[in-house]
Amino acid sequence: MPKWTLTWTLRQSERGNHRNGSSQKTVLGDDGEWVLSIPRDRHGRFDPALIRKYQRRFPGFDEKIIALYARGLSTRDIQAHVGELYGVAISPDLGSAVTDSVIAEVRAWQSRPLESSYALVFFDAPRVKIRDEGLIRNKAVHLAIGVRCSGHKEVLGLWIEQTEGAKFWLRVMNELKARGMGDT
Repeated sequence: MPKWTLTWTLRQSERGNHRNGSSQKTVLGDDGEWVLSIPRDRHGRFDPALIRKYQRRFPGFDEKIIALYARGLSTRDIQAHVGELYGVAISPDLGSAVTDSVIAEVRAWQSRPLESSYALVFFDAPRVKIRDEGLIRNKAVHLAIGVRCSGHKEVLGLWIEQTEGAKFWLRVMNELKARGMGDT
């Protein structure tokens, strides 16, 4: 049992300490206010770990939702997981709104201008398991990694394809060229 639960705290404390109801706490998250019910113990020794005493902000909640989404959970799975973990009901729309907010950043990264030349460019395609239409499938993630003359490495692009061929690589090379990369 995790140390941050009230049940664990009560098991570790001396006799006579037991649950003493709960108190309401308003916490400011990245997406507005939440009213939480924080459990108490008689002796006041329970200190919640997720949102500490006197803490009014819930930092990094969006990042946690994005991490769950990146691991392949659907927005409904995220809703259930957050409810189970934190005891907070969120709507599937909140999960979608948080994950959709990242899409703009991803698109900006994918279309960012590149250096005109790199000392080296590596192309590789590791196979990874990816959730696709509710199923886990093996797909190739094609990587283009450029090494600048200073030695700094930079991921130039990522492309997920089931197979590779001449047409795919022509599309990749044209995309890199359109983003400002010349001969390497």
